[in-house]
Amino acid sequence: MQIGVSSYSYSRLVRSGQMKQIEVIAKAKEMGFDVIEFSTIAVPEGKTLPEFAAELKAEADRVGIPIANYTVGADLLAGSNGDLQAEIARVKAEVDIAAILGVPGFRHDCSGGRFPENWTSAKSFEAALPRMAEGCRAIAEYGASKGIKTMVENHGYFCQDSIRVEKLVTAVNHPNFGLLIDMGNFICADDSPEIAVGRLMPYAFHCHAKDFHLKPGTMPWPGKGWNQSRGGNWWRGAIIGHGNVPVHQCVRIMASKGYQGVLSIEFEGMEDVLTGIALGQENLRRFVAMAQA
Repeated sequence: MQIGVSSYSYSRLVRSGQMKQIEVIAKAKEMGFDVIEFSTIAVPEGKTLPEFAAELKAEADRVGIPIANYTVGADLLAGSNGDLQAEIARVKAEVDIAAILGVPGFRHDCSGGRFPENWTSAKSFEAALPRMAEGCRAIAEYGASKGIKTMVENHGYFCQDSIRVEKLVTAVNHPNFGLLIDMGNFICADDSPEIAVGRLMPYAFHCHAKDFHLKPGTMPWPGKGWNQSRGGNWWRGAIIGHGNVPVHQCVRIMASKGYQGVLSIEFEGMEDVLTGIALGQENLRRFVAMAQA
């Protein structure tokens, strides 16, 4: 497996002005990562997204680290004021940005469960599935024309647990469409990561390593930094290996299924950013080595 890092991991430094987003590329190389991926590009004032994407690609080439994936938000239910074709067109334009970045993979969201105002069917996942699959299939077909694999992630609560995600990828039924499997994100939908990873690995195009600290929902809110799962349990970001997600078990499952792609750290803990990323990489590389031994 190639060990990567998402630009999202450095977002606190970027937001605070301690680092420019383009500087994340050299930092990832310096920290020893094999690849980097970009999650929502923050375009500097006075530049367009295509222009800045070209600058990011040039910088990655300069420092010698590939950009492995590009991630954007999308909403195939309520996005673009509920106009599915407009939302598809908007996401296709982001596929064009992925082509500028030179990435092999592109991840877009599916839906957070907000329904358009004119929705007349039941407000359920099953009722929304045909529309979401239509949107994902159209984007996948466009991605195929660019040589870019498209995928959704277990993300956004509504389409996050493994059973729903598998239903989506099965409904789309396109060879250019698969999944970005984030082992930690299943926690947000109260899904067991090891069971979910085992279920979804046949559809994996890309994977994320993420860890969370967990507390049961029977406890009161633990305080700042803690978030609530769909079932009311508490979670907050952790350094890889420090939390309650069975990271090593998930990595072992990935290896047993023959996965040889990218496994990127997505760090969102409260610790010092660079320390959290560095310790996470150290642990993740150790887990991968153990799994592949």
